[in-house]
Amino acid sequence: MSNGVVNVHGEQGAKPSVLGLGERRIATAGKIRSGIKVLSSKAAAVPDARAIYERGTAVGDSFVQIEQALVQALPQLQKPLVPKNVQWFTVRAQDFDNPLVAGQILQAFGEDRGDGVRRLYRFPVLFPSDIWQVVMPHELAAWGASDKRYWSQYSFDGRVRHCMQYAPIPADSSGKRVIRIFGGRKVVPRELQGGVCDPESCPEYQLHQCKLSGRFVFFIPGIRSISAFELHTNSFYAMNNAIQKFETVGFLRGGRISGFLDGKGAPFYMSKRLAEVARIDPQGRSVRTPQWIVDLQADIDVAALL
Repeated sequence: MSNGVVNVHGEQGAKPSVLGLGERRIATAGKIRSGIKVLSSKAAAVPDARAIYERGTAVGDSFVQIEQALVQALPQLQKPLVPKNVQWFTVRAQDFDNPLVAGQILQAFGEDRGDGVRRLYRFPVLFPSDIWQVVMPHELAAWGASDKRYWSQYSFDGRVRHCMQYAPIPADSSGKRVIRIFGGRKVVPRELQGGVCDPESCPEYQLHQCKLSGRFVFFIPGIRSISAFELHTNSFYAMNNAIQKFETVGFLRGGRISGFLDGKGAPFYMSKRLAEVARIDPQGRSVRTPQWIVDLQADIDVAALL
């Protein structure tokens, strides 16, 4: 369930406004990425591509910017970058509204583990809500060239998972102009399968076009920002393990996962661990592959909480 509502302590009944009573979301001002992107084997064979990639990484450009520069300069390379699973998190200046924040995070929590490069392997986080669906929103989503085509969304009672899409923009009575839509494009259930999200019978999911996507939303102690930061992950194992830890900590703290975890200022920590991840190959066989996955930790005395 990716559309939880943020609880505000002491909140009185909100009054209607022209912008409605939509679900509150936590504003974010930067992204910490769980991996890196490297040149594809085809792009790596092109000297100009290597030069653009090395120049972009040296000045702190985001991988989106580097890929755009590659495609613009070398249009024959349709997908010049491919993801690579690594032990550390990527912190790049252009992934933040305030580029200086990237340097502050690396200075405060980065480590040089003997290779001469300061990287982010582990860092503290504070979650701003006690509802884990708010601090770890996630969905199944199929993306087009510029925006989402279809995505999952649960019914209000949480019993049915729907497949949603944007409604076509209607035209005016003359049929020559589209109607201006107030508040953004309207969202409607997809007609296929009666609007029910069923991955086993979904053509996009079976073609690997629809995938699970999630993100953690958090603050970092010591890093000054009124907006939160986010860390994206597509790993079912990482999100499922995080849910179990959220629920365990919430049980010990009377439902709370937000803020510091005890009176000594203990936070959660984001790190990575190497795990054997199972997947099914095209022949239906179970294959296990080692991967670095995002791991949520908490250095707390459970006995003290009890």
